[in-house]
Amino acid sequence: MRAIDPEADLASCAQRSAQSRGREHPEAEHSYRTPYQRDRDRIIHSRAFRRLEYKTQVFVNHEGDHYRTRLTHSIEVSQIGRTVASSLGLNADLVESLALSHDLGHTPFGHLGEEVLDRMLEHSGGFNHNKQTLRIVEQLEDRYPGFPGLNLTWEVREGIAKHSGPIPRADAVELAAYDPDRQPSLEAQMLDLVDEIAYNHHDIDDGLDSGLLDEDALCAAVPLFAEPMAEARKAWPEATVKQQRTEALRGVINADDGQGPPHPHGPVRALPGQPPPVACGRSQTGGV
Repeated sequence: MRAIDPEADLASCAQRSAQSRGREHPEAEHSYRTPYQRDRDRIIHSRAFRRLEYKTQVFVNHEGDHYRTRLTHSIEVSQIGRTVASSLGLNADLVESLALSHDLGHTPFGHLGEEVLDRMLEHSGGFNHNKQTLRIVEQLEDRYPGFPGLNLTWEVREGIAKHSGPIPRADAVELAAYDPDRQPSLEAQMLDLVDEIAYNHHDIDDGLDSGLLDEDALCAAVPLFAEPMAEARKAWPEATVKQQRTEALRGVINADDGQGPPHPHGPVRALPGQPPPVACGRSQTGGV
């Protein structure tokens, strides 16, 4: 059977698995899965991934089965990330691996839980969920006899360390293996954006469903939601409120598809000391 190359149509600035720095513990390559596809599969089968089911996104688990958890959030980030990566010609398998793993180290009770644990561990180095995620995938997962952790590729581990931005100088020694002075792959940089898209969407959805957010007050305060909500009410007057809200939230996600208003932070600019950003994407024929 002829193997199909899943990376054949990637843009020139995408991260290819053939260019990977590899794994800390060398392994033979799989016959038909790329290294990043294997990383994704190992993350999905890990205990840490299953534990996300009971970790808080906004609402704690006992408040209802319909609210997002860290597990469903990670799945939604993965879905949006694959779509954006494919549109830009980036490596969707690498993005998916990063999306599914980026919150593995989160505490229960959301960011508040992280802040409390950080204070409790103040004299022992503190607590940071990105660092904890690295500990999980590098050391704490216990599945394989040949190595600790999941033995993920360097690019996935680097993306875990740096997807929220450059490594702070205070952490540079601890994370020296991940080139703290350099930007990560475009796939890792993109992850932070699709993470925001995902939680801005579903936190509004859950907030409205719970009654914690008032729809009219939200429309008055957030034009990005008000405009698609007005369009949904006009287009679907007989629809239920839930259906109209779903249409409006779809409009929020699609607002910056090239037809919406400019990004509020303006055009992308290079960080100080970094080269200018590279235009990266596909032509209509699928090339660069």
